[in-house]
Amino acid sequence: MGTFSHPIRYIGPNGRDLDLDALVDTGASFSSVPGNLLRELGVQPGRRVRIRLANGESHVQDLGEVRAELAGDEVTTLVVFGEPGSPPAIGAYTLEGLTLGVDPVDGRLVPMEGWRL
Repeated sequence: MGTFSHPIRYIGPNGRDLDLDALVDTGASFSSVPGNLLRELGVQPGRRVRIRLANGESHVQDLGEVRAELAGDEVTTLVVFGEPGSPPAIGAYTLEGLTLGVDPVDGRLVPMEGWRL
């Protein structure tokens, strides 16, 4: 699958918001935003999680909660505090929370149905 970006808005607990063009990354568990930008939104780390990077390295990073708005829907999601200057990414947790899937042929997000037992 090719990669593509999509606009997303993050809304912090302090009411500030931030519009970003983020890489859609279904291989990433969580969305990622540079930590300094999350802190400007008033987002605080809630816990630390072990993350494996695409290059195989593993390390611990801060994880927090923020509101995400995409395609007219809004959801509270988990986001990794990325390194300064790192590219923002939309991960699987956020996409599933918004019930969005990926159309790999046209490189776009599409509505999907959720699953339950």
